Amino acid sequence: MDQSHFVCHIGERPEGCCHRPRRCLLKGCERLFWPRRPQARYCSEGCQEAARRWRSRQSSQRYRASDSGRKRRRDQARRHRQRLRERQAASADVELPGEGQRPASTSEDFSTRRCERPGCYEHFAILHEHSCKRFCSVACRLALRRVLDREARYRARRRHRRGERVTRRARPPDTS
Repeated sequence: MDQSHFVCHIGERPEGCCHRPRRCLLKGCERLFWPRRPQARYCSEGCQEAARRWRSRQSSQRYRASDSGRKRRRDQARRHRQRLRERQAASADVELPGEGQRPASTSEDFSTRRCERPGCYEHFAILHEHSCKRFCSVACRLALRRVLDREARYRARRRHRRGERVTRRARPPDTS
């Protein structure tokens, strides 16, 4: 792959950069880069755009799984079927094969979830709907944990510099 999406080549430290090199959070990229700002998670605009598309997809799938999303989708399908009936009535001389119902999927004792790491489109099996598992693999879990820990340290340093009282929060449980 070409190196055009690097912010700076890893061997060259940019002017005024006091941050350490870090890995891109996007799954599949994971390249080292010099961050231009303290909270940078991605090495390039392309990776940021891919992460934005991933977040948008996750958001729309979450909405479609909600009650209002399912209701809106049912209404949309009903309108589509109505338009199909109207088209078929208008062209009654042309016989189109009827569409059947989609075959039922095999019933299994588990469902699937999407990984919560940006750029990871993998699904993984969970045994029950109340499972806390959020990532498809340990690598995905550790990549996001590394970024969140670094950002928490950064916020704590900023609060300390401003003289604010730093209250320690309990670390959330490991949900892999």
